[in-house]
Amino acid sequence: MKLPGHDAIARQAGDHLVTHRVKLPKKVVERPIRQVVKRLLMALLVLVATALVVYADHDGYHDNADDSVDLLDAFYYATVTLSTTGYGDITPVSDGARLTNIFVITPLRVLFLIILVGTTLEVLTERTREEWRLNRWRSALRDHTVVIGFGTKGRSAIQTVCATGLKQEQVVVVDPSAKAVDAATAEGYAGVMGDATRSDVLKRAELHKARQIIIAPQRDDTAVLVTLTARQLNRSAKIVAAVREEENAPLLKQSGADAVITSASAAGRLLGLSVLSPAAGMVMEDLIQQGSGLGLVERPVVRAEVGKRTRETDDLVVSVVRGHRVLGYDDPAVGTLQLTDRLITIVRASHGAQVTLDNRPLPRD
Repeated sequence: MKLPGHDAIARQAGDHLVTHRVKLPKKVVERPIRQVVKRLLMALLVLVATALVVYADHDGYHDNADDSVDLLDAFYYATVTLSTTGYGDITPVSDGARLTNIFVITPLRVLFLIILVGTTLEVLTERTREEWRLNRWRSALRDHTVVIGFGTKGRSAIQTVCATGLKQEQVVVVDPSAKAVDAATAEGYAGVMGDATRSDVLKRAELHKARQIIIAPQRDDTAVLVTLTARQLNRSAKIVAAVREEENAPLLKQSGADAVITSASAAGRLLGLSVLSPAAGMVMEDLIQQGSGLGLVERPVVRAEVGKRTRETDDLVVSVVRGHRVLGYDDPAVGTLQLTDRLITIVRASHGAQVTLDNRPLPRD
């Protein structure tokens, strides 16, 4: 077995410095820094407009320092007026200047305050809204799918599951990389940034209420630790994990995984099959690609098929799932089809086709 030593596992399990947070998908909006810059430019525009209005009627103002108001004094007056400081050293004395303050300067002052104070209020409101949205999401999330690792394997797994009818809001991605979580939320999935070997991170993903868990990290030792933690938090969920080395698969099954996919050996077998028969390799690749060509579908037996043999059905039956056993189409134990059986068939894939999900645990050795 090619798992690293205890020190490497301890470093992963005991790393408490990694921050974790939940990110929900949201509509595309302007970046916060862009919004702040835009508001500052608007405030500066109001300030300049006020100063120009004051300077245009500078004869109607009195300066206690030198009795005259120049352009600098106009900007000074606009600044202290819009900020409601009001030192009183420059004052409007003519009727026209006072009318201008009433109908022009005062509305500009209110607009200036709205721009600056509104930015702070918007930030506080956005935080409150996001917290309320997060609480509502947690209370409504049930029977969802948790995907550990948003790399190539995790992303492909999500695409395959969603192609069968699973909604995007029913998928939660857990990954220690902020970029991976941002990519997941950009595609419409909820994301939790953090170390999935820690139970508090998995609880933030509501893993204890999940129906199925896909574990696809970059390292086999991480997959083992995540599987142990996930099975401890959720005894009934279906757990499917991926490992690089085939010799680590039994350890994952002992840790609580219902099914283990060995990525390295699977890719190697496909390569070997393609060498022996390129056409057969193309068919296998077509079967594992969701959404086009041929596809593998699991469905229940309909009443019209009860009592028939696998070759007598309209679909091309590959296997029969009976209880916790998966029987080949030519297995004598199959006999005739029963109403409680489920069929694994090869069909012509279509984007509108949906699969009836089987919530029973997968057969385990």
